[in-house]
Amino acid sequence: MILPVPESAGDIRVQHIDVLCVGVASYDFVFSVPHHPEPDEKSSADAFVRGGGGPAANASVMVARMGLTSAFAGYLGLDIFGSIHLEELHSAGVNTELVVRGQYTTPVSGVIVKPSGDRSVVNYRSADSILHRDTPFLSTIHPRVILFDGHEPELSLALLNQTRGRGIITVLDAGSLNRGTSELFDKIDYLVCSERFACEFSGSSSPDTAMERLIAHARSVVITLGKNGLIWKNAGGEGRIPAFQVDAKDTTGAGDAFHGAFAGCLAMGKGWNETLTYASAAAALCCTKLGARTGIPEGAEVEMFLKRRQTLR
Repeated sequence: MILPVPESAGDIRVQHIDVLCVGVASYDFVFSVPHHPEPDEKSSADAFVRGGGGPAANASVMVARMGLTSAFAGYLGLDIFGSIHLEELHSAGVNTELVVRGQYTTPVSGVIVKPSGDRSVVNYRSADSILHRDTPFLSTIHPRVILFDGHEPELSLALLNQTRGRGIITVLDAGSLNRGTSELFDKIDYLVCSERFACEFSGSSSPDTAMERLIAHARSVVITLGKNGLIWKNAGGEGRIPAFQVDAKDTTGAGDAFHGAFAGCLAMGKGWNETLTYASAAAALCCTKLGARTGIPEGAEVEMFLKRRQTLR
């Protein structure tokens, strides 16, 4: 058996990292289709893109495109998809010293995007590729912010325990209720969750009701509602922010862009409303292109988008 080892072996020194993103990296195949295929129907795509994906990996790229120092910790297989994805992260300026590579295949996703921009996703990830708490590099990490996506539960819990009391801000991207998100959500500083997670956790179809149940366990909660914007609540108050209206081509990766931008803004010390507005703008811009990674905007694009919207008010 080939045991996974960090991509950069030996003494790993990761200093002055603004945001460390911990979780899954995948390789995505994205098909734009004129309509959702019917049973037994053979359908042709009108556009196709492929490239790296995964919540934490995408978020790390968003952070780097904001001009911040970004690192990704997660697994990539010793296969062509892992190698291509690793090179993409390098090219984006993401620190990959904490990437672990091994014999198990890189997670892959097939994404079908409909004319509305909504998508369906099928993912394959070997259970054997999930990293363990004894993966050798935890004591060398010194980021300002750590963003977890819940897909590496053992590693995330170990890292959370080791960084406690060191003044590091922690954020959880909770897309759905699973082992990782359920074990982490009440242990971090900021819970940024999807409407799906909120409703699954609370057993309610009402985001407002779900918020009341979540805030009893988490210190600061943001529930993203897609085209309906977001709601938030913490000790400083509560509120609602509408989504920016754009011509959506593909919603894949919008949440990842939001979480990366949110974590990046926290690392920069931005104010609360500015953080939520910036992250919302990043998510909106991500929806205007096909594919998650191709849609993630540069920081300058987000700033220009916000300036234009401010001018139109």
